[in-house]
Amino acid sequence: MKIEVATHAGFCYGVERALKITEEANAHDDRIYTYGPLIHNAQVVSKLEEKGVHAIGDVAQAQDGKLIVRSHGAPESVFIEANEKGIDVIDATCPFVKKIQDKVHNYYENGYAIIIVGDQKHPEVVGINGWCNNAATIVNSLEDAKNIKDNGPTCMVVQTTFRFEIYDQILKQAQSVIKDLVSFNTICAATSKRQSAALELAKKVDVMIVVGGKHSSNTVKLAQICSSVCKKTYHIQTFSDLRVTELENCDSIGITAGASTPNWIIDEIINKLERA
Repeated sequence: MKIEVATHAGFCYGVERALKITEEANAHDDRIYTYGPLIHNAQVVSKLEEKGVHAIGDVAQAQDGKLIVRSHGAPESVFIEANEKGIDVIDATCPFVKKIQDKVHNYYENGYAIIIVGDQKHPEVVGINGWCNNAATIVNSLEDAKNIKDNGPTCMVVQTTFRFEIYDQILKQAQSVIKDLVSFNTICAATSKRQSAALELAKKVDVMIVVGGKHSSNTVKLAQICSSVCKKTYHIQTFSDLRVTELENCDSIGITAGASTPNWIIDEIINKLERA
């Protein structure tokens, strides 16, 4: 049985950076909190909990410690509230996400309407919207885009992990409606590379395994992309999620992983597959 890992898979720069910042902070302080789970990976979050790093949803809970803003970023209100309560904030927002927040903030302050292409419930989108007074129109599909109206000068950005094909459709629809539209393709290059590599690998294997959190937006998208060309595509978090019978009569297995999946989880799954 041949096992092949996609050329681009696993941790992205922003997630790796946030984890490093958190571990360094934890080494010097016993009371470290993250605003929401640091990354969308249950195993990593569990290991952080064991080390005393706790995920919270309310700024006030970090009153006796330091609060880390995860790679997804957070609304401006989180920073304001923390400052008012005297809570130290360590900003681990992915630099690419921070650039989107800055664009949105600047254009909003200059009178532009804001459109964010992405999942309105995703923490990255919630955070970006929080830098324009939560006034953005959130568009997640071409169907949503058909409801776009021309509200004057408009700035459009896109969630870093969004699928480019869908964004391109939404952009064309927006351009046909809005006369004064400034658009920025803010999809992270690492996301594009990961999706392209996964697609190419899925085309040539019997089974495709996508490793990552069930709540990880970029991992879910990887699974959707792979399943479009490989019927036997399985989205798993750990090896135990996979039934060995699903691998019967297959000569080749492809593996890709979401941006919140560390190498040790990928390696663990490969080792168990080789012994299966």
